[in-house]
Amino acid sequence: MNDDLTRDTPIINPSSGAPIHDTAERLAKAVHEGERTMPSERPLLVCKPQKIESWRVFKIMSEFIEGFDIIRRYGLAVSFFGSARASLGDNSYKDAEELARLLSKKGFAVITGGSSGVMQAANKGAYEAGGASVGLNINLPEAQNYNPYLTEKFGFDHFFVRKVMLTYASEVYVYFPGGFGTLDEFFEIVTLVQTKKIRKVPIILFGKDYWGPLLSFIEKTIYKEHAAIDKGDMTLYTLVDSVDEAYKYITANVSC
Repeated sequence: MNDDLTRDTPIINPSSGAPIHDTAERLAKAVHEGERTMPSERPLLVCKPQKIESWRVFKIMSEFIEGFDIIRRYGLAVSFFGSARASLGDNSYKDAEELARLLSKKGFAVITGGSSGVMQAANKGAYEAGGASVGLNINLPEAQNYNPYLTEKFGFDHFFVRKVMLTYASEVYVYFPGGFGTLDEFFEIVTLVQTKKIRKVPIILFGKDYWGPLLSFIEKTIYKEHAAIDKGDMTLYTLVDSVDEAYKYITANVSC
């Protein structure tokens, strides 16, 4: 092979078809410009931009760097998801707190969205057990406050960056009853495991009364009636109904 030809031949980005060094130069220019032009009040990204906003590119990249820097510090972790609306009296709150306490004592860092409800319960269990309690929050127009049981926290402006961090943060994922956000995170993880974009990890659905109807819909409608998934895809998650059941499954399937 001609060494001169090899050196002069540009490396092509298979996604865009452009030489990689051209992409790197454009990115470096955007980041430099973005840092300089970052507005004090950042407008929401509500539709596709009409032009490249350098400051937004810089902000997104900085969130990725901050996020990865946080999660890399925790070797063994569990992510808890669930409603921000759960009150202190709800069983889901008490169960999340107890499960987080037990896992924290086993050496797991507990990672949540950092807000109230189930997230606060899990953080409280870890915090009071003396473990690592991490909150990866999202900055919303209606302020979403941090709960007081965090040993480390970070707020994201972009949902998709936060989702990447939550996706790669843990060795096990636990889903308590919740709203659109909880369902979104559940289907995100299941899809990534199904498509082998991430390794197979334990995915725990806590609460048969809440998750049962959804799992019946998946089996009867998505699988049997429409064949939109394979039978094996329904083994990617595990349904539990007690703290003891969840704890035993996690400790049996995750190297502690």
